[in-house]
Amino acid sequence: MTQAFATPLPATHEVGNQSTPFEHVNLWRSNQPLQAALKLHHPGVDAPRLEALGVEAGSGAMQTHARLANVHGPELLTHDRFGHRIDRVEFHPSYHVLLGAALRHGLHGTPWVQGPGSHIERAAAFMLFTELEPSVLCPVSMSYAVAPALRSMSALWSEWGPRLASPDYDERFAPASGKSAVTMGMGMTEKQGGSDVRANTTAAAFDGDDAWGRRFRLTGHKWFMSAPMCDAFLVLAQAPGGLSCFFLPRWRPDGTLNTIALQRLKHKLGNHANASSEVEFHGALAWLVGEEGRGVPQILAMGALTRLDCALGSAGLMRHALSLALHHAAQRRAFGKRLVEQPIMKNVLADLALESEAATALAMRLAAAVDRTEHGQDADGFEALMRRVLTPIAKFWVCKRGSHFAQEAMECLGGNGYVEEGGQGTMARIYREMPLNSIWEGAGNIMALDLLRALRTGPVADALMREAEPAVSASPAVARLAGQVLHGLDGATDEAQARRLARDVALLVQASLLRRTATDEVFDAFCASRIAGAADVFGLLPAGLALDAIIARAMPANH
Repeated sequence: MTQAFATPLPATHEVGNQSTPFEHVNLWRSNQPLQAALKLHHPGVDAPRLEALGVEAGSGAMQTHARLANVHGPELLTHDRFGHRIDRVEFHPSYHVLLGAALRHGLHGTPWVQGPGSHIERAAAFMLFTELEPSVLCPVSMSYAVAPALRSMSALWSEWGPRLASPDYDERFAPASGKSAVTMGMGMTEKQGGSDVRANTTAAAFDGDDAWGRRFRLTGHKWFMSAPMCDAFLVLAQAPGGLSCFFLPRWRPDGTLNTIALQRLKHKLGNHANASSEVEFHGALAWLVGEEGRGVPQILAMGALTRLDCALGSAGLMRHALSLALHHAAQRRAFGKRLVEQPIMKNVLADLALESEAATALAMRLAAAVDRTEHGQDADGFEALMRRVLTPIAKFWVCKRGSHFAQEAMECLGGNGYVEEGGQGTMARIYREMPLNSIWEGAGNIMALDLLRALRTGPVADALMREAEPAVSASPAVARLAGQVLHGLDGATDEAQARRLARDVALLVQASLLRRTATDEVFDAFCASRIAGAADVFGLLPAGLALDAIIARAMPANH
């Protein structure tokens, strides 16, 4: 039996010199680099829409939902209490609040039914929402990416397309025909193959034709199928004509459950609010998407869009980690000064600010290329070529830099940054989340190799030099880097050096973008530290740079 203290314990100290919670912040108004990128790529942006999202995503109430959705993760229910197989995943109510907000702000399939600029605005909103909670965006991103593939199936698209773009989230586990909105996932990876999807063994047997097209029965497994409570999935399976892409709904058209058995949920480093599963198909009904034997090209097209989201997501996480570090450093005192006034901390914070702004610029440039190619604003094919090259570049470089960035930002908070504290430690959650975007949808080696393939798709060197010209003409260091890149593009890069080329191209494009969107102080510091120099850790900015101006540009709006 425990006994309470008869009198309160005497106070040993007063709590002081601690930063306040980072909440009730307008994330849109705080993000000058994102606003600058939109001014370049989409000056007609619906700023009030992003302002509303910035307020909501920065609110204390939504941050509580993010904490609860991660602390109380998904739970797999394979059977009911009578022994019937049900294969369901239950989520904390906060998960549904967050996912509902993501759909309400049009982060899923909405851009596919809107006009020019819609993909750019969606990209900016995706970044802002990522600052709040990235895990629930897994089904959102996949729902965005699958839409183009489904449009070729007219009957199916007429039923599913409007629901994929609907902002009215419907959390019920029920047939799609009775829901206001749906989400979609993907299932590509198998135990024996990983990224080598041609090693997949899941078999597809022809089962007849119906209103949705050619129907098959799938038998096999998937080692990773994220967001298994989605309403349908695109999966790969071996058909008689070769590896093919299939539309696989959770419920059959007759209202009965499809034979998809959820085996277990993955226990992951991060991404805790999202359910990632292993599944088996037992003659599950699925419909062919595209042509038999053309599954890989179909998946690559979808993967290009989810890779965009990986870059956007990592840039969003960088921005939030930076904001947390700046917020803390502006309030915490050590050795007689606020941390933000300490010269060595200034160097670190300014360096992080440079990285964050460059990541935002590159990710949004890719989103602009997607928007222009999808809306017929690419008469000379330049944007299509940039989209092809920048997809692996942005995915590789922004995501690769994310983990190092999060570690350094965490160090700015010291032990407070490392502490989880019942899910309130947002910096710790960001740190656990960061590696995922680098792994998901093709890890670094896959992206570097994809860049080499992209070099065969057209006059890449000419396009990159056209893109880089503003920075090349402004900086001798950038001009030298452009020469190195041209040499690498001219057949001088083998597989073992593909990562180096990917890095150099990323830095070249980032420098060019910062020349057009950032201040002179930011551009000069970026060129001095990333191009003229070769810093291997953050906080090595050379002397003479305008650190105060760089930090002021990045500082959250409530400081």
